[in-house]
Amino acid sequence: MKKNFIEELRWRGMIHDLMPGTEELLSKEVTSGYIGFDPTADSLHIGHLVQIMTLVHFQECGHKPVALVGGATGMVGDPSGKSAERNLLSEEQLRYNESCVKKQLEKFLDFQSGGAEMVNNYDWFKGFYFLDFIRDVGKHITVNYMMAKDSVQKRLETGLSFTEFTYQLVQGYDFYWLYTNKGCKLQMGGSDQWGNIVTGTELIRRKSGGDAFALTTPLVKKADGTKFGKTEKGNVWLDPTKTSPYQFYQFWLNVSDADAPNFLRCFTTKTREEVESLMAEHEKTPHLRLLQKALADEVTSRVHSLADLAKAKETTDILFGSSFEDFRKLTPEEIEDAFDSSLTYSIARELLDQGLDIVSLLGERTSVYPSKGEARKAIQGNGVSLNKMKVAIDKKIATTDLLYGKYLLAQKGKKNYYLIKVI
Repeated sequence: MKKNFIEELRWRGMIHDLMPGTEELLSKEVTSGYIGFDPTADSLHIGHLVQIMTLVHFQECGHKPVALVGGATGMVGDPSGKSAERNLLSEEQLRYNESCVKKQLEKFLDFQSGGAEMVNNYDWFKGFYFLDFIRDVGKHITVNYMMAKDSVQKRLETGLSFTEFTYQLVQGYDFYWLYTNKGCKLQMGGSDQWGNIVTGTELIRRKSGGDAFALTTPLVKKADGTKFGKTEKGNVWLDPTKTSPYQFYQFWLNVSDADAPNFLRCFTTKTREEVESLMAEHEKTPHLRLLQKALADEVTSRVHSLADLAKAKETTDILFGSSFEDFRKLTPEEIEDAFDSSLTYSIARELLDQGLDIVSLLGERTSVYPSKGEARKAIQGNGVSLNKMKVAIDKKIATTDLLYGKYLLAQKGKKNYYLIKVI
């Protein structure tokens, strides 16, 4: 028996708003429902994962998910949740971004036997002339109705272009087109999309007299109230060339105990019983970080591959192990993938010829420590390692210390590692 979609989202904490009648619709018939993804970049990031997983659960519950790639809406720019107008991309860049987004969505949804479908709103907008649009669509939605939307109200003081103001009409027409041509009765999205979505249900009601429905998911935040998905380096991307599988794996492995249960519910397909069992085991042995490991394993293997997960775990074991000989097994590419820009420093090769000492390296030439005094104090306290070896205060850096002729691995305390590149 297929799971009940609304009940599935409820226990996972993934429902923010639900239009009356939505639950009844889904309980009585197989329903087509869609979520839109604007191709504003050539990769999705983990901020998109809640919407992706909503479609995954929708499909697993026996319904038909439609993933809309916004080739047309991406040319306009959605003001929802934005404090300033977005730069408009060229058509060529948008077409490229679309192809990248499609490949990523195909890792989550079954577009073959599972009945999922991918559409591009550029296909129905490319021949839709402006005069036809304002006559056939614009006349059905009043300015007063559009002005009342939060996405518009929040931007009135800072300025909102006509282009962005009309975005809700364009998205509303998407829903109408899919309702008319694909039998799509449900649109889903993040909580900031509620206004745009109900514009679509209103357009469907006024143009065709039909009933359409809406569901939104909450904005995922960390337990401390801060924004989810950002690191010092910025977005955590699904594209391995932007965020390596190792860095991706580490992001999930390092979430807090307070966040891990919620993230397991939102970003994996683990059942309620599996999540509760993991939580019970985690409480007994929190130092084993079972929740984080289960989360990192599933999300990394789904976004990348089982092979990438295995390599990320191997790199983790090597990096946080005790042997520099094991660290030597990593290729230069794997070493650099393991350290983002906030953990990487570069120094000039001539400094070694001048007799660079360890205190100057860590407290002056890099920012591993904020000062030479702090570096000296840590070294004297036996709290610093270079290439997995404890260092003395009089240590001079030599070319023989370099791995592949250019890398040094600095360790501060038990878990803080830094890559120093000699160029």
